[in-house]
Amino acid sequence: MKKNSLLAWVLGGSLLCAWPLTGLATGPDYAREAKWADEVVPGLVVGDPVYLQTPRGHHKFLTLFTPAAGSKQAVIVVHGMGIHPDWGMVGTLRTELSDRGYTTLSIQMPILAAEAKSEDYPPTFPEAAERLGEAVAFLKAKGYGELAVVSHSMGSRMSLEYFKGTPDPVVKSWASLGPSFKGYESVKLPILDLYGDNDLPAVLGNAGTRKGSLANPASKQVVVAKTDHFFTGHEGAMVGAVADFLKDSLK
Repeated sequence: MKKNSLLAWVLGGSLLCAWPLTGLATGPDYAREAKWADEVVPGLVVGDPVYLQTPRGHHKFLTLFTPAAGSKQAVIVVHGMGIHPDWGMVGTLRTELSDRGYTTLSIQMPILAAEAKSEDYPPTFPEAAERLGEAVAFLKAKGYGELAVVSHSMGSRMSLEYFKGTPDPVVKSWASLGPSFKGYESVKLPILDLYGDNDLPAVLGNAGTRKGSLANPASKQVVVAKTDHFFTGHEGAMVGAVADFLKDSLK
């Protein structure tokens, strides 16, 4: 998927949309998820496909499990709107964090039709929180005793829904990349709020209120210079900032 098309979706529109979107938010597009899986799994070089099931038992979703030898710390990687768990910078995060000693589980989040806008997504948030819960349970069953969530864009909005509930105590920290919301509400865990200095208007405009909402003294806000919402050309700085935060917040 080209980044200019994805950016149009993030901004709330579509380059090709010429009809109303009524009814698009009735539920996740499982057929589109299956198409992503059919594209991703055959070409997978790093990690293994693992399918987890939502609690209500009506849908199995793809995850990419990449163990780091000897590690008892793991990271759940949560992608943004309408994409898959090995897309672009998400694939970079899941593979390079594994290279740095953290087992990663990159999970397919609920997606809607390609024409959907960001405001169509909130009805998918309850299932998104369920998927995060299943990812946590999977890693706990594998013996991982300290977990973190690393999310991007819409994935950060979905992760906030999980943290607003009753997150498992094994989840120790959250790296939130390119978030557009105003604040972290009642989340008490250490949080990394990371974005580019040429990020989307909502990300930049709400940066001050997000920083003011960081409750844990180990939380911090970091800006990566000269980059955009996807950290284009500065993926190394993105991974480095996340890895430094994980080193401090996972002991």
